Amino acid sequence: MGAQMPIIFLSAGLAGQSLASNICWATLPISVLVFGTMTTAPWLSPLMARYGRRVGFTIGAMGGALGALICAYGLYVSSFPIFLFGSYFSGIYQSAQGFFRFAATDTASEAFRPKAISYVMAGGLMSAMIGPQLFKMTSQAMVIPFLGSYLAIVAINIFGSGLFLFLRIPIVKVTKDAMNAGRSRLELLKTPRVAVAIICAMVSYALMNLVMTSTPLAVVGCGYSQSTAADVVTGHILAMFVPSFFTGHLISRFGVERIIATGLAILTGAGFVALAGVEIGNFFVALILLGIGWNFGFIGATSMLAGSHTPEERGRVQGMNDFLVFGMVTIASLSSGGLMNCSGGSAVEGWNAVNLAMIPFLMLAFGALIWLVMHPGKAPE
Repeated sequence: MGAQMPIIFLSAGLAGQSLASNICWATLPISVLVFGTMTTAPWLSPLMARYGRRVGFTIGAMGGALGALICAYGLYVSSFPIFLFGSYFSGIYQSAQGFFRFAATDTASEAFRPKAISYVMAGGLMSAMIGPQLFKMTSQAMVIPFLGSYLAIVAINIFGSGLFLFLRIPIVKVTKDAMNAGRSRLELLKTPRVAVAIICAMVSYALMNLVMTSTPLAVVGCGYSQSTAADVVTGHILAMFVPSFFTGHLISRFGVERIIATGLAILTGAGFVALAGVEIGNFFVALILLGIGWNFGFIGATSMLAGSHTPEERGRVQGMNDFLVFGMVTIASLSSGGLMNCSGGSAVEGWNAVNLAMIPFLMLAFGALIWLVMHPGKAPE
């Protein structure tokens, strides 16, 4: 199911660049997708809490299929607004995908929870191998560029939805009183450990998206081929998910705060490598570091959040978390195209602007994490 996301990130910016009247809006389709993810999370999480994960995940797959079909039609008639409309529905799929990691914790013991999240995230390894290869096979397979890629995404969602028939996660029966039990959203946001987990998740995901969204534009803009851009994205996605096989073990051994801090440090390193030059080696190393940094930062933040709320608060806090995370990612993806295409006179200057934009957000996340470590008494047991 996750194979569609590399295809979308490779196709949407390049397709948007050809459809939009102003190239500054090239990454707007990805921004609209993320906006769809952000606005879906608040209603999809309570829906799954009431009717089960299978229903929510099936809705996500159908949204992904419908969105890709609309995008394909937008490409066929050369309509940027229709392409954007389809991108919103693709966001419904991405929102559902975001809850896969939480579903892993539904039946896991407290000790196994970080490993469960890591193992499910490791499934993205197949996405890293299948998605970019499908893009290579389908992007130019039809007269209209990228049309074949979006038709492939329709097939992925229809086939993938059948897998949910085998999902067995019991629905926790919660009374009306229990649904209203626990802390309110505002009280949860005022809980230091919850707030820091959300901040670190927002920064890790948003910065990964900021840089990855611009990567195909930067690689092609610097004179390399679309196939090379797909290879760079393959390396990036492998780096996002390969560490998942041991991230949970590292969290259990060293503590979630240290793993998040390591992830933020690796994200910083990715920015330095990207700023050092635009040789193909720089792109590969920077995007690999970006993937590893996202993995440590995001899985660490997810684990911190999962251990900071009660079962009654689950639907409330998970929906709020993804609303805020993908709200930040929406801003990042929208900014990515403007920084890349409209902040300088060349692809190199735009790429540098994208990576320099990481600095203040990394400072915010580091500051929040350091504050939490220095005030352990303020974190709930």
